[in-house]
Amino acid sequence: MSDQPIVDRIRRRLSADSSDPTPSSVAEALRAEHQVAGSSTVLRLVDQLRSETRGAGLLDPLLAMPDVTDVLVNGPDDVYVDRGLGLEAMAVRFEDDDAVRRLAQRLAAQAGRRLDDASPWVDARLHDGTRLHAVLAPLARPGTVISLRIPARRSYSLAALREAGSLTGDGLHLLQRLVSSRAAFLVTGGTGTGKTTLLSALLSEVAPAERIVVVEDATELRPDHPHVVGLEARPANAEGAGRVTVRDLVRQALRMRPDRLVVGEVRGAEVVDLLAALNTGHEGGCGTVHANSTADVPARFEALGVAAGLPREAVHSQLAAGIDVVVHVARSRGGLRTVDQVAVIERTAGGVVSCAPAVTFRDGRTVEGRGSERLLEVLG
Repeated sequence: MSDQPIVDRIRRRLSADSSDPTPSSVAEALRAEHQVAGSSTVLRLVDQLRSETRGAGLLDPLLAMPDVTDVLVNGPDDVYVDRGLGLEAMAVRFEDDDAVRRLAQRLAAQAGRRLDDASPWVDARLHDGTRLHAVLAPLARPGTVISLRIPARRSYSLAALREAGSLTGDGLHLLQRLVSSRAAFLVTGGTGTGKTTLLSALLSEVAPAERIVVVEDATELRPDHPHVVGLEARPANAEGAGRVTVRDLVRQALRMRPDRLVVGEVRGAEVVDLLAALNTGHEGGCGTVHANSTADVPARFEALGVAAGLPREAVHSQLAAGIDVVVHVARSRGGLRTVDQVAVIERTAGGVVSCAPAVTFRDGRTVEGRGSERLLEVLG
């Protein structure tokens, strides 16, 4: 039974009767469609229909693969995974774009979100923490696009990152000193470079007696620490009500006696409250921000702060007073994620902030920059 129209009609019959795809219900639907099929065909159809109605269907085996961080679907014929070494093409294929569309809509429904021609994209979190993003065709080419970001299944320590080659011995020692110094820092890098993984490992080094309050748009940070409180933002419901922003939660976190205030990703108006918090005695605060290099960090904060209503001068002033160190992570062409550089924040005579490279890690070597002396002062 390879005739897709027949399969579609069986699916509609089961849906109309609110029936689960079982051997008996599928056999009955086949008889109603005047189709004759053997037991092996019926069982194959049951498996196919169940894969479409439970979990992530054809993508379930990919999501269960060890170390997978992303599963990407570009229409019915192109499926990729990322297991830390770059994108790998998989042999998974969908029947057609309608099958991809149905999966995207079902996943969106699991998250309580709408996905149809009137609302052709969705950004949501599934119950297991997986981040879903989907765009329907024809807006997306070559067909409906699904992006699934899988949360880390385990927490990495700095020592484990060292063993994996993401850190040198010097880098390990330096980052341990950074955490114990209670300096405020940022982890920067591009998409998929391992910012969250590194920040989680750094937070695992925080003294057990300290209270960590984490604010995130979607829960990803899972440090191995005995006292972590997490706050997660929430999108508006179908009626447009109930939205809770990261900025709302940063304000709440300040009232929760944090020893370490953490913003999982700084990418909006919450930058105003984070900078304010770090300038009012909250030592050891940290977060991540998208940036292609440490040199780009001041411009990134300026763009976010000005968009949120802060004058340019105020952004640079608060950044200089609130952030001490920037740790930049990069991804090699081979896919290996590494700590690339540690920089310090410095303020020029004109009041504008810049990042001075303190230590750069290249090919196993540690190269000091003009900010190295300032870094030693910060680390005590």
